[in-house]
Amino acid sequence: MIIKNTLFLRQFSIFCLLIFLSSCGPFKPAPSDARKVPPNVDERVRQNIEQGKGFRLMGGNKQKGGTFDFASSNELWRASLDTIDFMPLLSANYSGGIIITDWYSDGKNSGESLKISIRFLTNEIRSDALDVKVFIKKCKSTENCIVTETKGVIISELKKKILYQASIYKKENDKKNFKPYDNSSKPDSNKKKKVN
Repeated sequence: MIIKNTLFLRQFSIFCLLIFLSSCGPFKPAPSDARKVPPNVDERVRQNIEQGKGFRLMGGNKQKGGTFDFASSNELWRASLDTIDFMPLLSANYSGGIIITDWYSDGKNSGESLKISIRFLTNEIRSDALDVKVFIKKCKSTENCIVTETKGVIISELKKKILYQASIYKKENDKKNFKPYDNSSKPDSNKKKKVN
């Protein structure tokens, strides 16, 4: 009898713990701005489906094949590569979320070269989505070099240019993938009116 009670208590406490933990963190829905949500139900449905947030039951513009996400579909990734396209790349790992350039010198400052590392913290276009590091190598001779990480204007300018270009790509992508909501499949509109 004692064994059954302890087993029941153990299972019950695990169940309560799971319920308690499920109300925390990533399981909570993202907060929404009430000013951006239309009060009309039909408008909300149309807006959600046009933005790709909704789903359709019983078909509704079926497309064959799957959806494949390539590095070219990520706006931040494309914008970063376009921003530093003049520099040779040492490593560009999309799945790892990092781009590292090789040492680059424009030839104006002899003995000085630049290396950039861009790490992607999220795919969302936000100011904290990127971790950009810039290293400067100053050499007095081929064997006497000093490498330092720089903090300053160049990092903020790189981030600003990447985020601006990514927002342009995002707008173009949203405009290209926009699908208007077809309201003709609603059950109320399919009913025929009675003729007296």
